[in-house]
Amino acid sequence: MIHKLADVQSKHIGENTNIWQFCVVLPGAVIGSNCNVCANSLIENNVIIGDNVTIKSGVQIWDGIHVEDNVFIGPNVTFTNDKRPRSKAYPDTYLKTVVKKGSSIGANATILPGITIGENSMVGAGSVVTRNIPDNAIVMGNPAKITGYVATSTETIIPSNNFGLEYQKSKVNGVSLHKFHLVNDLRGNLSVGEFEKEIPFTPKRYFTVFGVPNKEVRGEHAHKECQQFLICVSGNCSVLVDDGKNREEYILDSIDKGIYLPAMTWGVQYKYSKDAVLLVFASHYYDADDYIRDYSTFTQMSQK
Repeated sequence: MIHKLADVQSKHIGENTNIWQFCVVLPGAVIGSNCNVCANSLIENNVIIGDNVTIKSGVQIWDGIHVEDNVFIGPNVTFTNDKRPRSKAYPDTYLKTVVKKGSSIGANATILPGITIGENSMVGAGSVVTRNIPDNAIVMGNPAKITGYVATSTETIIPSNNFGLEYQKSKVNGVSLHKFHLVNDLRGNLSVGEFEKEIPFTPKRYFTVFGVPNKEVRGEHAHKECQQFLICVSGNCSVLVDDGKNREEYILDSIDKGIYLPAMTWGVQYKYSKDAVLLVFASHYYDADDYIRDYSTFTQMSQK
């Protein structure tokens, strides 16, 4: 359905798509099937919109924007395609912005040019997105930063006063939580763990992560063979673990806590405190080919 008060110049409109009054769709735009474009929206020429997309009122989608299937775009969302705009000055090519399938963008958000918004992610209302958003991330603010991750089936945060058992299995396949022996003494404190007992492997490598701004995210990858064990030896950070079906989040905020990540576990670390120092033991030497850095690739591999 194309409303009689809409100016739709494109011939590339899919079946069962509704375009309401006072919309402008220029000739080069491609819009898929079963979409809903609400009143007072503008869609330029070099635009591709997938199937089952909802575009609420007052949205501008400029040249260079690609919206994949099943995306929700809230009222008055503004996309941009030129980082340094000048009146009557046009770049040779506009920066490309991709909104991946299943993601949602809240009302009045602004998306800077050249951004990729990851699959199933959520952008909070009024946010200003200045950098790429990972798959499944929830972002808010100006500039937008990651505040959480969309859960697949469950999401759990274990606070420091409720860690419970010395050994606790996660719902994420193979992941386990460990509480080490802690000795308090007038001379100082000591925490100890033994490899191949509390820690399930003997490490060949370690590294530390520190000085991470609170808005930054580390990890965002899985390993094909390498196992890891994480301890936050100072401050605190959040660790998200994902096996492609289940996703949980834990807080590491004490030196006597650790989390084991077997191979083929997607791991993300974020919400670092200013004084956070994350110690990571690895079962293998560094091998760039062991990394899986694309979440879609990881989910495909994990289901084989």
